[in-house]
Amino acid sequence: MKTAVEITESGARNNEAGFTLLETAIAMVLLAIIALGIASVFFFAARNNVSAGDRQLAMAVAQQRMEQLRDLAFTDANLSATGGTSATVIRAGRNYVVQTTIVDSNVVNGAATTKTVTVRVTPWSDGSTWAQTVSSVFGAVIMVSQRTAQTVGPNRAL
Repeated sequence: MKTAVEITESGARNNEAGFTLLETAIAMVLLAIIALGIASVFFFAARNNVSAGDRQLAMAVAQQRMEQLRDLAFTDANLSATGGTSATVIRAGRNYVVQTTIVDSNVVNGAATTKTVTVRVTPWSDGSTWAQTVSSVFGAVIMVSQRTAQTVGPNRAL
């Protein structure tokens, strides 16, 4: 005679089929697809962190250039209206192109009283054309400042 425990154990063994090879292969393919998606997001995030660092350093380079121009006297030859000058600066092992444009904004009696100074810094880290185009569009930092002459106007006394 069989006991209740023996009947239950033998009945459970007959119903167990386990995973088939096909089910295991499908699960592996689904996990591989999910892992590839997660890996691509990881690499995208890592690339954007590098771009953010480039933009941060570009902002520091632009601020430094703007401070150099602010230290000059209004009549200094380096603050004369230009079509734009370009220079390459290396910071933290990365290249940055600094474009400086100075425009006489307000001219009274042939003398400029206001100058608009524009400094554009573009990260130039990667040598490929695609990376340079993308970084020049999305990674460039532009600072604009206006300088005025320190002259007394006609309606003010010295």
